[in-house]
Amino acid sequence: MRTTLLLALAVVFWPVCTEAGQGGDWMLRLTLDGEKIEGKPLSWNESMVYLLGRDGRLWGFHPKDAVDFQKSSNRFRSYSPSELRARLLRELGNAYEVSGTTHYLVAHPRGQRDRWAQRFEDLYRSFTHYFSVRGFKPKRPPFLQVGIVCKDRRDFHRFSAQQGMPAPAGVAGYYGVASNRIMLFDAGASSNSARWQENASTVIHEATHQTAFNAGVHSRYTPPPVWVAEGLATMFEAPGVYDSRHHSAETDRVNPRRLAEFRALAKSNTDAKVLPELISSDGMFRRNAHSAYGLSWALTFYLVETQPRKYSKYLTLTASRPPFSDYSAAERLDDFTSVFGTNWVMLYARLGRFVGGLK
Repeated sequence: MRTTLLLALAVVFWPVCTEAGQGGDWMLRLTLDGEKIEGKPLSWNESMVYLLGRDGRLWGFHPKDAVDFQKSSNRFRSYSPSELRARLLRELGNAYEVSGTTHYLVAHPRGQRDRWAQRFEDLYRSFTHYFSVRGFKPKRPPFLQVGIVCKDRRDFHRFSAQQGMPAPAGVAGYYGVASNRIMLFDAGASSNSARWQENASTVIHEATHQTAFNAGVHSRYTPPPVWVAEGLATMFEAPGVYDSRHHSAETDRVNPRRLAEFRALAKSNTDAKVLPELISSDGMFRRNAHSAYGLSWALTFYLVETQPRKYSKYLTLTASRPPFSDYSAAERLDDFTSVFGTNWVMLYARLGRFVGGLK
């Protein structure tokens, strides 16, 4: 009888588990859709195996889809910086080079190190400092974080498709929770131009996502509600948040674009039910993205500015969900109200007064 991956996993952990289990620190090598991968099994059952690759990528696949599998090591070991650099260069080709910082490897068009690498590193340091002084101690990322800056939109779409994440039209960049990479393209022009600001805003937003998912603010294995992730990323778009040392005025912490989106929503919707709707479901992002982003930013900014310790406690709740589990609407509401209470009318009124005083 042909050995299946599920049986092999059970044998390795026998007698701890049989048909389903949680991984240890050993490594498995296998072939999936013709691609050889190696990493640490995290969780498995008869319908799904989750494996953490040595480059930080998260794989999820049916156990029957894996072939040529074997235990490769008793201890998980991520790729070294030089190994990861070499893999990126093979993947991207001769038009690119890779620059390293303490926490980042950034692939970019040749000759552009000064344009990219340190910006990513500065954002990482700003993010971790911001949370450290507010009672949330970020963890050290388990992998070097990877950013890929494509030389143009064409390469951006080509490399995105190769990673199995085709980029929608009009998107300038994204962070992939599964790939654990930032992918964007260079809009070009000088550092003071509007086109460079498009680069900058994309880097800030996506680097916030990446660091949050790698520093324990969010969980890659059970992502938080969309409003939590997007509220945080839009808050960091403001210069007074991502670079408070050089932008110290109170108004610098306000995101004008998101403020306008929230005010447009509040003008047309005075019903406090919009808050539990946002918190319990991601549907608003599909129905009305502008309103969803504006409300997510406003609620996040309000909670951080007025109740930072409670907000940190709430982030801890959303980040400590069981790995690879569903997060039901009822559970989302329970987590939120356990920290901030159940009086939605009062919360919406206080949020409106707070945002009404912003400039």
